[in-house]
Amino acid sequence: MTKKTILVLDNAPIHRSKKFKAKIEEWNALDLYIYFIPPYSPELNIIEILWKHIKYFWLEFKAYESYNSLKKCLLETLGAFCLEHTINFA
Repeated sequence: MTKKTILVLDNAPIHRSKKFKAKIEEWNALDLYIYFIPPYSPELNIIEILWKHIKYFWLEFKAYESYNSLKKCLLETLGAFCLEHTINFA
């Protein structure tokens, strides 16, 4: 690393594992700092905002009829992201 870096992470179990925590001091020495968002803060986790839009605004009700339908509609929706579907994070 060439400059100070701050990595913002959610509280996924892998991010709180003993192996992960054991590396934090080593990373700090390399100017890599870990910042955890508060335990329940979906509004701060961009992927949660994306999934909210997919589930509540972009997927049609028919998507939930079967696994194959959900998979097809989800792939179409993700493929249309930035073309037909956008999110303003500001």
